[in-house]
Amino acid sequence: MQVDYGCNSYLRVMYKVKVNNQNFEVEVEAAGKKVNGEDFNPDILEYKEGKFHVLHKGRSFNAEIISSDLQAKTFVIRVNNNVYELSVKDKYDLLLKEMGIDVNAGKKVNDIKAPMPGLVLSVMVEDGQQIAKGDALLVLEAMKMENVLKSPSDGIIKKIQVSKGDKVEKNQVMIVIN
Repeated sequence: MQVDYGCNSYLRVMYKVKVNNQNFEVEVEAAGKKVNGEDFNPDILEYKEGKFHVLHKGRSFNAEIISSDLQAKTFVIRVNNNVYELSVKDKYDLLLKEMGIDVNAGKKVNDIKAPMPGLVLSVMVEDGQQIAKGDALLVLEAMKMENVLKSPSDGIIKKIQVSKGDKVEKNQVMIVIN
């Protein structure tokens, strides 16, 4: 949202951030940042990729990004050995949710395809098996490396189209998820 104060205009952006099931409102503007209406302007230094040193109100914190899913706007971070799960929503995400539109609804992956030519070393699931996002499905050997392919979403295994020892080509459908 563009806010105009005479000849001095600046961008003001609002986010809803959920941290381990606790909700926060974050406001970012040229004058600084606010969390739940309070000023929040820490000194942050990235000393190694994904690792940060943070100074805030005279306290020191070590922070590390453990994982991130930029499309889903979710992050797992560690701050002083405590792990936090964050999800971030901007005004567009909130508007789509209010309208009953799921942004990721059309993006469900139903086919697990070979990312490269290789040899199936093992299949870890069976037809009809219930799976969760992140479950190991199979091991594919390619270029002398073993690659564990994981489920991109929750679902049920509809059909396994490969067996241990099968050679597969790039983009060949190996498993169909329902």
